[in-house]
Amino acid sequence: MKLQKLILTSLLIIQAPFLAAVDKASEARLDEVAEKGRIVMPFSLEKTLHIFSKTEQGGVQQVMANKVSDRVQIDLIQQHLGKIYQQFKQADFSDPKKIHGQNMPGLAALQSANDGDITLQYKQLDNGAEITYTAKKPELIQAIHLWFDAQLNDHARHASTHKTDHMKHMKHMQDDKE
Repeated sequence: MKLQKLILTSLLIIQAPFLAAVDKASEARLDEVAEKGRIVMPFSLEKTLHIFSKTEQGGVQQVMANKVSDRVQIDLIQQHLGKIYQQFKQADFSDPKKIHGQNMPGLAALQSANDGDITLQYKQLDNGAEITYTAKKPELIQAIHLWFDAQLNDHARHASTHKTDHMKHMKHMQDDKE
């Protein structure tokens, strides 16, 4: 077990510079992904924010409406994330494939995970919804992180990486209420 951890740590240290060096998506790629996203996701990308927060066990994917009063967007977010949660539980990642392509980083590992290797939790939020991904195997945690990075790269105009951005978003929504 210690040898596995040592090998994984070494791989992560070796890979880190390469992951950070990944080129940002071009404007053409961002446009392409936004267009495909409009077909797959029923909510407006311009009226919502995606947040992908990595955790030690996987990560949390959130989609939130920009305005707390926008019930239409909130309902559409909740319906869509509820649908993909059910699909992901069946290892059906067809919606992300339609947007990001067959070779999306991390996707093959997520699809080939054994039943029970990844635990998913869906939760409705006042302003949207979230899916929490939890895994115990280091290779699946890494796959979730790579998958999050790919989505952040492709949704750069409509996505963020960190909970601090979530707090800023919540503050903005609070200002919207007043």
